[in-house]
Amino acid sequence: MDQQQQMSPQQPQPSVPQVNRTSLGLDENIEGLLCYVFGWITGLIFLLLEKNSRFVKFHAIQSLIVSVAGFILIIGTNLLPMGFLILFAIGPITFILWIVLMVKAYQGEWFKLPIAGEIALNQVNKQA
Repeated sequence: MDQQQQMSPQQPQPSVPQVNRTSLGLDENIEGLLCYVFGWITGLIFLLLEKNSRFVKFHAIQSLIVSVAGFILIIGTNLLPMGFLILFAIGPITFILWIVLMVKAYQGEWFKLPIAGEIALNQVNKQA
């Protein structure tokens, strides 16, 4: 070993966030991500099956709300004369939002959308 290696301070190790297990036996962040994968379907599944994790319930409810709102938006714009143009513009934004929600859930964040997140948080707090 040369002298420089002996004298250099050790690099700090990145901290790994503590992940809790859910009543289904998965990590909370994995279940949170899965709530968004198939929209309202996985949101409903995890809302019904998860018994303990407020984090998973929050993301399940938010997934349900966002999915239903998106469905209503699609139906509403299809009723407009040139609605397909609006859908063409909204499509990429919706896809990016979907990815962001999954990433934030995987990172263990309580990422709240302006309206849907507040409703979801209120529902989770009522159940507690």
